[in-house]
Amino acid sequence: MPVAISKLAKKLGFTESEMKAQILSLGFEADDDIEDDVADLIIDELTGRNEKSASDIYEEMSEQEREREIVKTQRKKRAGKGDRSKRKSSELVGVNNISGVIEIPESISVKELAEKTGLSAAMLIGSLMKNGILANINQIIDFDTALIITDGQGFTLKKKRTEGSAKDIFLGNLEKLLSEDEKTDLKKRPPVVSIMGHVDHGKTTLLDAIRDANVVSTESGGITQHIGAYQVEKNGEKITFLDTPGHEAFTAMRARGARATDIAILVVAADDGVMPQTVEAINHAKEAGIPVIVAINKMDKPGANPDRVKAELAEHGLQPEDWSGDTIMVPVSALKKEGLDKLLETVLLVAEVLELKANPNRPAVGTVVESHLDPNLGPVATILINTGTMSVTDNIVVGKAFGRVKMLRDHTGKKLESIGPSDTAQLAGLSETVKSGQILQVVKDEKTARQRSVHIHDLFREEEMIKAGMGMQEILHRIKEGSLKLLKVILKADTNGSLEAIKQSLAKVKSDDVAIKVIHSGVGSITESDVMMAATSPGSLVIGFHTEANSQVRRMAERARVEVVTYNVIYEIIDDLTKLLSGMLEPEIVTTELGKFKVQKIFFTGKGEMVVGGKISDGVLRKGAHLRVLRDKVVIGIGELAGLKLVNEDVDELEKGQECGVRYKGKIKIEEHDVLEAWIQEKKMKTL
Repeated sequence: MPVAISKLAKKLGFTESEMKAQILSLGFEADDDIEDDVADLIIDELTGRNEKSASDIYEEMSEQEREREIVKTQRKKRAGKGDRSKRKSSELVGVNNISGVIEIPESISVKELAEKTGLSAAMLIGSLMKNGILANINQIIDFDTALIITDGQGFTLKKKRTEGSAKDIFLGNLEKLLSEDEKTDLKKRPPVVSIMGHVDHGKTTLLDAIRDANVVSTESGGITQHIGAYQVEKNGEKITFLDTPGHEAFTAMRARGARATDIAILVVAADDGVMPQTVEAINHAKEAGIPVIVAINKMDKPGANPDRVKAELAEHGLQPEDWSGDTIMVPVSALKKEGLDKLLETVLLVAEVLELKANPNRPAVGTVVESHLDPNLGPVATILINTGTMSVTDNIVVGKAFGRVKMLRDHTGKKLESIGPSDTAQLAGLSETVKSGQILQVVKDEKTARQRSVHIHDLFREEEMIKAGMGMQEILHRIKEGSLKLLKVILKADTNGSLEAIKQSLAKVKSDDVAIKVIHSGVGSITESDVMMAATSPGSLVIGFHTEANSQVRRMAERARVEVVTYNVIYEIIDDLTKLLSGMLEPEIVTTELGKFKVQKIFFTGKGEMVVGGKISDGVLRKGAHLRVLRDKVVIGIGELAGLKLVNEDVDELEKGQECGVRYKGKIKIEEHDVLEAWIQEKKMKTL
């Protein structure tokens, strides 16, 4: 019910003209009658004015604009409308089909929530304010917040299946993107298989043999093209193979969190046995948590000795099934195409146990297998669909790239109209080339695709590489708080003798709370592959003994926040790790100067805090930094930079030459012409 301005004035102790002036100063329109929800906001503002802190004043720099927009919106909604309660009722019926359930996405603006629920935006904003959230009609709130501020309004909010956030796509967060599906929507899907193993053990020959013998039937005359993935058919069921060089692409996918592979086939030559890359592949599969099927290849060779291979694999944790273990090992000859049926049947058997499912009736989410620039088609990418269906003309976003699917074709060159879960195809229509392991998502329209790509581009700019690794400071912090129970070590040494000696010594390092596990070891220099494994296994260190990492590997480790440490004395390794487990490696404090700010105007002075305006004369200012207050070039006190405002926008950092507002916390009273020096202190771990 509207409130007369005269009654509101009397309630607050103003004359009618004073009341109008106060309302106008808050950014509202001073009509004779004011909507009750807007009146509540005005009362809250005016009765709380004498109790406001500097943070409130700081926010008021843009608050008037916010509330002015609220009133404008309410006027538009009221124009030509009847009774508000009738309108609310009719709108709710239109939205939820009289079921009392309204579907909203994971995040929604206040304006959109008002439109969907029939509640006024001003009422929603008032409810947000009562819960300590300052907002305008364009403020984005999450689903849980929407539940709180609409509680008791006679309807139920239900979370709508979303298209996932830009950050989920950027991080390759497949688990988050796939968890949107209801279990009742899930259908059986084909398994996705990667073939891994040591160089020259016959991975490519095995792939070719499987493809030639069991490829899904296609039009006659089809020419096989290398697109990085293909499907075969066995007993009427499909199997998808990722045809990637070694395990590099597999690792790249894991580095972005993408669990694209369901099963790994480890190829080991029967006449050669377990080799360094074999061990590396085993460790990658273990860390990824996927089942391994061993294909003992080259059984046609005179020196083939499958029992020796089984014994060597058992030493690395793969116990053969016929030796009472749980790893299935299938003897094959890729060259003579023998044992392939048994291998494929084994894949289907393992897949049945895994109960692989996906929802085909939703917009697709997929993973990039490989990508390149085609002279005729432009950027093309081979995509593995993890869930949903993708069709020609769909709008898509992949990392920083976006576009519309112009073409889909399989590895024979056959054009397709659509592909579903576990299917693969090469697509054209992207704005730029993409990287292996990045996530593809089908979105509703081109506008959404562009917006997502811009957001993801900003995330890429902020973070050059996904920092899945864990720096030394983070490792120590987690050990101290008790959340890190397993310290993983990737160990490289100059000789096998040194390697075994260090392993035995590490086994003797004891801690009640944290265990040490060597997840990979080998002879030779520290490589990019070692760093990548550490980056995809949080809580890992790379340790070298009498061996080094070149500058390129060091730079990669720094970007990935992976600690690489080298030693020349075994005792020092054991001593440092013992100290690390006991939390004795204390960090050193490093001070970094940021920038200078010249105070030109005082906006507000309160108890222990001030709001001042001025210009950055050198360097940068960063929210949360420490501040020195200089008067006539003499330090008179210190404080904290609690906030930065550029015009009406809150920002985290500003550069030299920019004029801005600063919220200062400290005991010293700042004056005009004072200089504020910003600096930060960081804890950095001493090198092991």
